[in-house]
Amino acid sequence: MTSSEFTSNRDNYCYRHPDRQSFVLCQRCMRTVCPECQTQAAVGVICPECMKEDRKNRTPAQKKAARRWGGGGAIATATRSGRPVVTYALLAVTSFIGLLQLIPGLGPQITEALRFNAVYLYPNLSVFPFEPWRLLTAVFAHGGFIHLALNMLALWMLGQILEPMLGRARYLALYLISGLGGSVAVAVIAPGIYTVGASGAIFGLMAALLIVGRHIGANVTGILIILGVNFAFGFFVGGIAWQAHLGGAIIGALVAFVYTRTRRREQRVWQIVLLAVITILLIVVVFIVPPLVLLA
Repeated sequence: MTSSEFTSNRDNYCYRHPDRQSFVLCQRCMRTVCPECQTQAAVGVICPECMKEDRKNRTPAQKKAARRWGGGGAIATATRSGRPVVTYALLAVTSFIGLLQLIPGLGPQITEALRFNAVYLYPNLSVFPFEPWRLLTAVFAHGGFIHLALNMLALWMLGQILEPMLGRARYLALYLISGLGGSVAVAVIAPGIYTVGASGAIFGLMAALLIVGRHIGANVTGILIILGVNFAFGFFVGGIAWQAHLGGAIIGALVAFVYTRTRRREQRVWQIVLLAVITILLIVVVFIVPPLVLLA
């Protein structure tokens, strides 16, 4: 189901498949293309017609180089297919770390090395070493098999929708910045507690899907209900860091809003600048607010 706003805006549909919605534009002709019609370029994606025109205009030397270096290898095939390879990579890395955490003797050491606590950010206020990378490493560690399985299932489902819509680089940035936002929220709201898990990043993906869906005119009621139910669940079950859910959702929505306002090719620089500003502001907040709380 889609809203009348979406139906009336043909720019939200793939120009080759009028029944398929998309969020990605061809970087040459700036028309909307669905995942099936996307070919990964050096920057962004291009549509089949532009690809055909590009191949027609290649010099003999360029054609020879393409045959020599791009001749149908596994990596090239994966790139052209539009498959959510970033999602698969995140699933593989996170699942591998999660399974290592289940090994007796080794698991606790890995958890200890990756988990996040605000005390690792302020060596002057504690006896703990300064290890700011834990803001992100905690995203790849989990508190048990069920925790890991639920987050990976959500990542697999959301990634197959969002990655083709946003593109791989934007999708990865969204995931990592949302995960960072979740850790920062924990440090600000509940300094001193230990957290692990990709939940902050997952909530960022859900919030982003809500914003992007609303922007293209899709019916987002179902997404909103799922987001609300999952967020409320954290208040009634012990051991869940709802602060990470809140921070990830807020930052994910903010990043998605930036994406919806900087879709055009000439706005790419502004998109990068705005994402950098969000990241810098998170770092500034996490190093200013919690010390004031801890010193109070």
